[in-house]
Amino acid sequence: MAFLSSLDISGSALTASRLRMDVISENIANASTTRTDAGGPYRRKMVVYRAADSEEDSFGSLLNNELGDSTKAPGGVKVDGIVEDQTPFTTVYDPSSPDADAQGYVQKPNVDVTKETLDMMSVTRAYSANINALNAVKSMAGKALEIWK
Repeated sequence: MAFLSSLDISGSALTASRLRMDVISENIANASTTRTDAGGPYRRKMVVYRAADSEEDSFGSLLNNELGDSTKAPGGVKVDGIVEDQTPFTTVYDPSSPDADAQGYVQKPNVDVTKETLDMMSVTRAYSANINALNAVKSMAGKALEIWK
């Protein structure tokens, strides 16, 4: 039933948003980590989304879907992966740090806490919007069931 597919779409968005919140939290928690198991400072991570129904990403198939020439229903969003940000690390002069190089410089993570906070605000709003969409579908389903009474 196409009506209930919106529950799947909102559910997939909630799952993807929650994972993004977890990754952002990890970035903020490691904003000052100068040594990791892999060696070197912590590298910022980012979540990559993709459309769940994007098996065929050609312009023609997307246009046909929008024009209604396809019977395939939209499928929400999926996490395509978690990638590391390749932005260079910042260096700070701190010769007293155990992670300092021979010149006394320490490489700091490429995490900008302000940017991470803004990303968290954005994903929180997206999460909230999907909760509202889920509640609207639930309300419509309830009203539809009342019709049968």
